[in-house]
Amino acid sequence: MSPVARLVFLVTLAAACPAAAQTAAPAAPATKTAAPPAENKPALYDGRLERLSEILGAVHYLRNLCLKDGEDSWRKAMEDLISMEAGSEAYRKERLTAAFNRGYRSFASVYSSCTDQAVVAEERYRIEGATLATEITARFGN
Repeated sequence: MSPVARLVFLVTLAAACPAAAQTAAPAAPATKTAAPPAENKPALYDGRLERLSEILGAVHYLRNLCLKDGEDSWRKAMEDLISMEAGSEAYRKERLTAAFNRGYRSFASVYSSCTDQAVVAEERYRIEGATLATEITARFGN
């Protein structure tokens, strides 16, 4: 199964059974060189992966906010995504981790308790994430 197909499977599975919890620690900033290394060249779908990472971070926060017992499956899905897509490419890992943290923090700055709006936002983000994962697989999967 290709990495993108596994990604879609993970996101679809996560969307079907809600979860969530903490953010991953931000990676150390990359040092800049005169010529960018070949690993910094983004994949055609990196923008979509970053958006998906943001969605995972947002859903992770909102699910844990609204569940009695927090779940860690959304953060785990993000770790799996980074492992499959970025591998040893530090630049891509940093960008995906930053996107996850941005999604997490964007809702942490707005919601300190579970509200009806938070529940609606979480549901909409899960749907958007599942749709995005399907689109990535359909267009870029092998």
